[in-house]
Amino acid sequence: MWFLMKRSTKVVSCAVVLSMSISFPVLAQDTPVLMSGEWGAKACEAWNAEPILTDKLMESEWINNDAERGYKILHVYRTDCGDAPTAELRIVEKDGKATCEYGGSIQNAELNSKVDYVMHATTERWQEMGSGKYGPMKAMMLRRLKFSGPKWEAMKNMDPFKSFLLLAGKVSSTTESCP
Repeated sequence: MWFLMKRSTKVVSCAVVLSMSISFPVLAQDTPVLMSGEWGAKACEAWNAEPILTDKLMESEWINNDAERGYKILHVYRTDCGDAPTAELRIVEKDGKATCEYGGSIQNAELNSKVDYVMHATTERWQEMGSGKYGPMKAMMLRRLKFSGPKWEAMKNMDPFKSFLLLAGKVSSTTESCP
């Protein structure tokens, strides 16, 4: 009798675990929508783990062009989801590195076109750039990536610019909905 009770407890326990895994799809909740505020937070973490972004943008003095505010802002969005930025990254100099201190929803609506950037493309194009299919030069020349901000500064920093575009592929995301 004790053996049967122990066995039935295991069956009930397995059924409870199985029903919980069906009821609560954890993966879907943890995967942000591409170019959403949640994606921006993960992109900020990925930025800080990428030496080409943190180190090379210091070496080139990109980070110093900040209108004496102490930060630069990047806004991004998917044009097939609307015509307004949906994610923001704020980059500061910290401990000798170009560090992302904030990634998320738009906090700074007013940008300075001499120091800040806005980049937008269709979902398909973000995915192509994120997979490394092509870099920023081709994307801009073929108008697959629309871009505003200090263009000469961006042109002098092609390796970091490419690394930034690759974040669209490095940061796990879903494109089944819009931000």
